[in-house]
Amino acid sequence: MGLEEEIEELRDEIAETPYNKSTEAHIGRLKAKLAEKKEKLENQSSAGGGQGYAVEKTGDATVALVGFPSVGKSTLINAITNADSETGEYEFTTLNVNPGMLQYRGANIQILDVPGLIEGAAGGRGGGKEVLSVVRTADLVVFMLSVFEIDQYERLRTELYANKIRLDTDPPNISIRKTHKDGIRVTMGDDVSLDEGTVKSVLREHGFVNAAVTIPHDLTIDELIDGVMDNREYVPSIVAVNKADLIDEEYLPTVKEDLRAHDLDPEEVTFISAVEEKGLDGLRDRIWDRLGLIRVYMDKPGRGVDYDEPLVIRRGDTVEDACERLGGNLKDRFKFARVSGDSAKHDEQQVGLSHELADEDVLRIVARK
Repeated sequence: MGLEEEIEELRDEIAETPYNKSTEAHIGRLKAKLAEKKEKLENQSSAGGGQGYAVEKTGDATVALVGFPSVGKSTLINAITNADSETGEYEFTTLNVNPGMLQYRGANIQILDVPGLIEGAAGGRGGGKEVLSVVRTADLVVFMLSVFEIDQYERLRTELYANKIRLDTDPPNISIRKTHKDGIRVTMGDDVSLDEGTVKSVLREHGFVNAAVTIPHDLTIDELIDGVMDNREYVPSIVAVNKADLIDEEYLPTVKEDLRAHDLDPEEVTFISAVEEKGLDGLRDRIWDRLGLIRVYMDKPGRGVDYDEPLVIRRGDTVEDACERLGGNLKDRFKFARVSGDSAKHDEQQVGLSHELADEDVLRIVARK
């Protein structure tokens, strides 16, 4: 029996097994085995070669536009960046990843117009694995849906999930440390609902014999497997609904109802028309906010404050992060910094490396020569 047949058998058995406490460990073993076999199949496919999409990450952040063919991604990227992507009212216009640069609020945000996905992409259909490998490197996924086909959303998420991309969630809080004896020892928090035997079954299926495992918070079997495999990518996402110019106002409640049916808040979704270039300012704002970017204006000795080309870093970053972004040996030569803006108690506040910066702070770094 080949790997694909084994995978299908495992999927069938999981689907047919009722989930309860008495079957939890068995289902855990099946899911762990399924994950291992899918990984093995993927590695075999990768070893066979094939053209990939190697795109060098540049700029302050990278965004992947994800959607089915002919949803309007190429039109959008041409409207908001300096790219020149072929467009057309037919499927598979874009056959290669087409990068463009969105310049916004002083930041250079790389936008990747990836080839349109089709169902089965994670399994290799339509060059899907190569496309999805690019999505794994992104800092943000923008789902682009047609206003007439909101159900595309779940199908796209399913393809990304199958390619080990976890959206809008954090990695599971689990610690696994290999030991030399005593078998698998599990320490779990009070709110963890998984049975200890289930945890041990999953780890044994992944080759662990001796290990110290700590699970402080509740998680599902799938999240446990994700934590054990440790090869998932965790990426935030937003949704843009295109072709909004083609619907009548009376149809809008139907669209919003379709969005809610897929657990999407209509207020959190950005309605756009790529062709008419409507709603694009709102989309740029949403991309900026979801990436968590902030601007820091550098006060340069003898030249004053540079408001034209800010240092772009992430929300929550510190003076130390700013030094590392500026490069060189600035961090090693650092004496202190002076900050004015929302993060400072007063103008020109003297701070150290651990000071957390805010958007549009003015920063002057004093360093040893």
